[in-house]
Amino acid sequence: MTTTATHPYTDGLAQGLLRYQRCDDCGRAQTLTRLACAHCGSEHLAWHEAQGRGTVVAASVVSRAPSDAFRPLVPYTLVLVELDEGPRVMGHAMPGTTIGDHVKAGTFAHEKRSLLRFSPAAH
Repeated sequence: MTTTATHPYTDGLAQGLLRYQRCDDCGRAQTLTRLACAHCGSEHLAWHEAQGRGTVVAASVVSRAPSDAFRPLVPYTLVLVELDEGPRVMGHAMPGTTIGDHVKAGTFAHEKRSLLRFSPAAH
């Protein structure tokens, strides 16, 4: 029997959506899957859809692929983006993206999965 694991974040990317968790008790947003709020420790977390807009807080050009799967993409830009909703997420970005740029989220297909990619956003 074959089963396919699902996850709100990766399932969202497959649908072109960017998702994050928010604590129902303190209201703090966080990325990745956590069993409790990183701020208050509450276990009352819910998934939400981000608008997908944010600001680049870190950027790096990858010139050496971490695996054979990413070799066709080299060189590529990775960025850490603080979303308008608060959490930070890492994703690919258009070449030339730098710290302070305002960006919007999108996705692209690679190796049969959807990956996050940011492009310039109009102010």
